[in-house]
Amino acid sequence: MIIIRDLFNGKKTFGDFLASVEKISTSVLTSRLELLKSYKIIDFVPSVKDKKVKIYYLTDKGVDLFPTIYEMVFWSKRNFKIDFHPIAKNWFRCVEGITTKEIFAKEKKKYLRIRSTILN
Repeated sequence: MIIIRDLFNGKKTFGDFLASVEKISTSVLTSRLELLKSYKIIDFVPSVKDKKVKIYYLTDKGVDLFPTIYEMVFWSKRNFKIDFHPIAKNWFRCVEGITTKEIFAKEKKKYLRIRSTILN
């Protein structure tokens, strides 16, 4: 879930994911990326600048997961007393008063622009 969230937020490389606030280990991150790729939720292309660097992106199947992740996060917010990370708190404020359908459309459109820059 963290990787998908990070991809939606513009992170693209192993190093980007490694620098996430959750401090995931390299072995766990490698395993998760391989698993997501095996399920065709993510894929990668080599970086134009450095062929050894992989630029990860969400496939259509991965993009379609956003509503599910969104609902899980908001379900947690409604049902548990969790001290969310400041980034999440800011996002909650930004989407306040916006319908779920509008949020899904906005986030999908935003991500598809990110993905098009990766693939073109």
